[in-house]
Amino acid sequence: MNPPPAPAAPEHGDVPEHGDIPEHGDIPEHGDIPERADVPERGDVPEPGGQPVTGTDRRPARPTLGSDLKASGPDGLVALVVTAGVFALLLTRIRAKTSSTVSVMPFMADIEGFWMYFLSQAFGWAALLWAWVTVILGLLLSGPRPGRLPLSGPRLERLHRTTSLNTIALIAAHALLFAAELVRHDTARWHSRVYSAFVEAFVPGGYASGTGQIAIPVGQAALYLAVPLGLLFYIRHRIGPRTWRVLHRFVIVVYVLSVWHTLLYGTNVWYDGWFRTTIWLLQLPIAALLLVRLLRPARRSERLSRPARTASGAGRAGWSLRFGGRLAVAGIVVAILAVVLSGRDGGRSIPPADTSSTHNHG
Repeated sequence: MNPPPAPAAPEHGDVPEHGDIPEHGDIPEHGDIPERADVPERGDVPEPGGQPVTGTDRRPARPTLGSDLKASGPDGLVALVVTAGVFALLLTRIRAKTSSTVSVMPFMADIEGFWMYFLSQAFGWAALLWAWVTVILGLLLSGPRPGRLPLSGPRLERLHRTTSLNTIALIAAHALLFAAELVRHDTARWHSRVYSAFVEAFVPGGYASGTGQIAIPVGQAALYLAVPLGLLFYIRHRIGPRTWRVLHRFVIVVYVLSVWHTLLYGTNVWYDGWFRTTIWLLQLPIAALLLVRLLRPARRSERLSRPARTASGAGRAGWSLRFGGRLAVAGIVVAILAVVLSGRDGGRSIPPADTSSTHNHG
């Protein structure tokens, strides 16, 4: 007798840069749903290897890092095109002397001397944009979904995974080009230059001057968290879905660190102005989607119902934590609105006193 047909499950996606993922109690979470390859349907005949097939129609296998890397090609190509466009825009603004980078560091008007630094900036901006898209997709997939979306659930899941992988690649390229620029402008022997650049670019605390003393470690933390948190999805069946969900919640930290690094160190947003305010404005949809996800969780255990009088201390503490999290996110939404409406975005009004460092960027 054939088993009853199993419902088709969407592909499971995940990786950086998105916020809280729902832990659906009644509704399986993306990443927890048994994949169609794992559940035989009516008429399926198992292959010798255990994979059920229906005639010549093979069920899709569990998403793997290899398959997602292959699928990330088109998205990666778009990312490179965007990076090239940002690079061209930066150079145009430098030549026209309309970029705040020249105001901060006048010597950087020498494009031929600092083109690698500007290329690193271009990859950084593309990485931030891809991280933003990844977070938006993750929150759309994990929270209450709009009635109409341009792509189906499985396609959004795959796009979420590929943008996550490309975000990691863009961040890595940004950091490597920054280190290469340090090597290029050092005058010591090559092995000393490489070592010094590695320490300044990749070792927390290794960059010891100017604003970079804080901004560089913040960016390093984003990179070092993005890689393991992003790739954990592909071994979630080994570490267990509960462990994966707990760790996955820290992905939002990667995005917050990336934005913080940009606002601290990006010379393009160094001063007050519409561009810096726009960066703040772009955080509003993320904060709003996160608040909606917290207010309307799919998992029963996350719903904010008052604990019973007989509830244990741990139960009351959990309720207080969930209530506090909702208040905190609501406060963030209000704060972002206040920044955007007032224009007080934390930018500088005059050039900083210290813009010195081994590569002349404070």
